[in-house]
Amino acid sequence: MDILQTLLDLFSGVSSHPYFAYIAVFSVLLLCGFGVPIPEDISLVAGGVMAGLGMANVHIMFLVGLAGVLAGDTIMFVVGRIYGERVRRFRIVARYLTPERYEAVQDKFHKYGNRVMFVARFLPGLRSPIFLTAGMTRRISFWRFIAADGFAALISVPIWVYLGYYGADNRAWLMEQVHAGQRGILLVLAVLLVVVACLWWRKRSKARATLPDGTAGTD
Repeated sequence: MDILQTLLDLFSGVSSHPYFAYIAVFSVLLLCGFGVPIPEDISLVAGGVMAGLGMANVHIMFLVGLAGVLAGDTIMFVVGRIYGERVRRFRIVARYLTPERYEAVQDKFHKYGNRVMFVARFLPGLRSPIFLTAGMTRRISFWRFIAADGFAALISVPIWVYLGYYGADNRAWLMEQVHAGQRGILLVLAVLLVVVACLWWRKRSKARATLPDGTAGTD
């Protein structure tokens, strides 16, 4: 059984009342924010499908989805902020924030700065480690984190929820659009990362070619 159908069975099996459907979607998205390997985009699509089938209101589902993803992300950030490096000693954190992954996240912060907070929303495997590390290292203030993550969520959440809503009666078409959307997002992110990397390298090269007194260096 595919993950979308599994989530639909879970959400609709909780109760026939929309109130409980919203709670189910919110809870699963919260778990996604904690690093549980459940696809966030498919969870949002499932919420939209439920609305499309008349089991919930699509606009409320969008708000619930937005609240769920932001709550999960914020909790990870705040946990890192409160416990700092000690959080890496927690068994549940050590399972996915391995030394190798931690170094990879640090490298991304070094290369791309706080812009990585926006990109993280679209990187399922690195999203939780990036948010947790951002809190641990205090590289970004709480409100700047909320702004960056919230802006990214305002792009991704409505796409998946309303896509599920409009494709609720045509599951084959819906999954084609989901896969196309996933590929499109990855392509856009790849282009953005290349542009940012080029700008970072250009800035670094200029800094190396300039003496401390501000004059250009010569051979």
